Amino acid sequence: MKRTWLLVTLLAISVALAHSGQTPFGGFWYGVAHPFGGLDHFLAMIAVGIWAAQTAGRAVWLVPLAFVGTMSIGWMLGIAGVSVAFVEGSILASVIMLGALILLAVRLPIWASTGLVGFFAIFHGYAHGVEMPVAASSLEYALGFISATAILHLLGIGIGLLFSQMSRLHALGKLQLLRLSGAAVLLSGIYMGLTG
Repeated sequence: MKRTWLLVTLLAISVALAHSGQTPFGGFWYGVAHPFGGLDHFLAMIAVGIWAAQTAGRAVWLVPLAFVGTMSIGWMLGIAGVSVAFVEGSILASVIMLGALILLAVRLPIWASTGLVGFFAIFHGYAHGVEMPVAASSLEYALGFISATAILHLLGIGIGLLFSQMSRLHALGKLQLLRLSGAAVLLSGIYMGLTG
């Protein structure tokens, strides 16, 4: 429990420092803050973890790895100045799609699930790249947002596994809590689309 509070405190401090421009780490904390700074990124990355846990098997680690790997490619496109269309719309679509996949308990073949999250990760990574502060070290910034993304995926996996265990003990039935979490992500995505 103490480790959890320490991690939360360190992340809160890092986000505060990154937004104030007082980071001594040349870009790492800017990178950490970016996935936490936008609700669309935050929800999508947690939803990847929840869906991976819901799908189970090799998907638990392959789906998040596919996201992180292709997100890095998107980041390189962003910092290289390559033009990519429909970035914000695709990021929003990822939130809605992932929420729907969790809500409907969709299980795809591993190649399809990794391909789907990988496709959306390109746009998330691209946004990280084009929004990187000019003064930030590229490598440190990348390490920061990759670390933050991994943390959010792990959080999602933890939520997914916990809800799966709770559902087995609850009268609502297996995966019901997972489906409700998917509905929350889906509705959040729709809300952001309507108000954004």
